[in-house]
Amino acid sequence: MKVPLSWLKEFVDIDLSVSELAHRLTLAGLEVEEVRFVGLPMPEESIPGHTSPGRSIEANVTGLAWDREKIVVGEIREVMPHPNADRLVLCRLFDGDQEHTVLTGAPNLFPYLGQGPLDPPLKVAYAREGARIYDGHQPGAQIFTLKRAKIRGVESYSMACSEKELGISEEHEGVILLDADAPTGMPLADYMGDVVLDITLTPNMARDANILGVAREVAALTGARLREPSFDVPWQGLPIGGRVALEIGDPELNPRFVLGLLEGVRVGPSPYRIQLRLRMAGMRPINNIVDATNYAMLEIGEPLHAFDYDLLVARACGQAPRIITRLPEPGERLVTLDGVERQLDEFTILVADQAGPLSLAGVMGGAETEVTEKTRRVLLEGATWNPVHIRRTATSQNLISEA
Repeated sequence: MKVPLSWLKEFVDIDLSVSELAHRLTLAGLEVEEVRFVGLPMPEESIPGHTSPGRSIEANVTGLAWDREKIVVGEIREVMPHPNADRLVLCRLFDGDQEHTVLTGAPNLFPYLGQGPLDPPLKVAYAREGARIYDGHQPGAQIFTLKRAKIRGVESYSMACSEKELGISEEHEGVILLDADAPTGMPLADYMGDVVLDITLTPNMARDANILGVAREVAALTGARLREPSFDVPWQGLPIGGRVALEIGDPELNPRFVLGLLEGVRVGPSPYRIQLRLRMAGMRPINNIVDATNYAMLEIGEPLHAFDYDLLVARACGQAPRIITRLPEPGERLVTLDGVERQLDEFTILVADQAGPLSLAGVMGGAETEVTEKTRRVLLEGATWNPVHIRRTATSQNLISEA
């Protein structure tokens, strides 16, 4: 599992160096295989990794430091047409000191073309001339230095960056759009630089397969106080008994199952700070609803799943859906969220309804009832499952998901 250090520090104070932290975690049974520095300087000393009989193996260390003077938070104040190219735009960008004209072909900026001055402006990761970044157009991790060039008659010497160019992920379909409160001119490394520990967990350490679990181990190893997460969220809880029914087929397989109905939902992108956390932890952002379930799972270790409630009603022919947890019937199949049609074996625990399977319990949801931009009502599932059956399901389907 991938553990961003900034996320870990929300639950426990860490005064150790990254090298010492990795060493202590490895000795405690959480073997650190790789340490990735995202925007921050890499240490000169080696970082201890896992051990084998008679020897200690260093952790693999990767990353690229973002120059604090050359890579900063910028704000795009206007997106204008390029005079000689339809697939490029010019951005009027302020970097905290002065305005620049930045040339880009990022598709996520084209919707702002011709809107005039933007209020509020778009916050982006801005690289000045001379910055060292990854080449977003080349495979692998090839580093280059930004230099002046003339592109279709317009001089270019700086750029708004994608995640790939900064080494965050392989995403290069558009520039990073930071949250609106990102401080213009701040060094990007100060704003969102991080260190990610890639930890291998053995089955007996499954309790630590979440950020809070690793934080508990750090607190035990260092004597620091653990800060438990707060769940004091204001909400209006109304009974939903008449709008959905629940049937647990076998309490040995499914001891607990909780449902909640969310109405008036607007599905869209998550704030960038949430997307970044998920990327750092090895997950792909989907939308605000799915991202929220994944965020909670990574943080506290409770897999959640969101269904489009109206699609469940449609499957129930307009009636209240009946959610059933059970084992498969002979020959049943399910198309999961990754688009694969799966044959279900006898050990697979299912979440189903009157019409058939909905999801592989505790592993992956089904495609037919996934949350999309059209979703307006969400049925949220939180459940406890028999771990032996969940492991069998994941293994037999070759589907080792974060859940």
